[in-house]
Amino acid sequence: MNNLKEYSKKEIIELVKKNKITAKDFVDSGICPTCFDRENNNILYGDNKDKIIYEDEDIECFLVGNPRANGHTAISSKKHYKDMMAIDDLLCKKVFIFSKKMMNIIKEVYKTESVYLCTMCDGPMNHFHVQLIPRYSNEKRGSKNFVKPRLRYIEDKEKLDKLRKLIKE
Repeated sequence: MNNLKEYSKKEIIELVKKNKITAKDFVDSGICPTCFDRENNNILYGDNKDKIIYEDEDIECFLVGNPRANGHTAISSKKHYKDMMAIDDLLCKKVFIFSKKMMNIIKEVYKTESVYLCTMCDGPMNHFHVQLIPRYSNEKRGSKNFVKPRLRYIEDKEKLDKLRKLIKE
């Protein structure tokens, strides 16, 4: 795909609707796909309101729609920051304290052995986020868990409700 900056917003939206471009095309063109998605009614990633665990004025926490493991969760800043190096110290503290609490909740709710934290905002354009990837007792330890094959998201309303309840406590 050519540089998306050569297209109008309307043309980009049409290309997304026709599945002619992906998030990678946005990143490679220096356009934040997360911000574009939020500004255009979730056209790129789809509406994830049914997966939201927690949200406030600074962050949102949600179950990933194409998880690497059951319980795979993302925490994203609402304001655009390219990566962790760009966020201010107060937001950094908030995200990582929240992440620690969420990791313990995921471990409890999903009965995991561990939960890995990963942030890899890479490329010409990205949006700061962390991923919490559960590791189950039957899985090997190590960084290969960060690149496990993507799974189909299967809604588990009971677990989602429990995650929502516990993070509020």
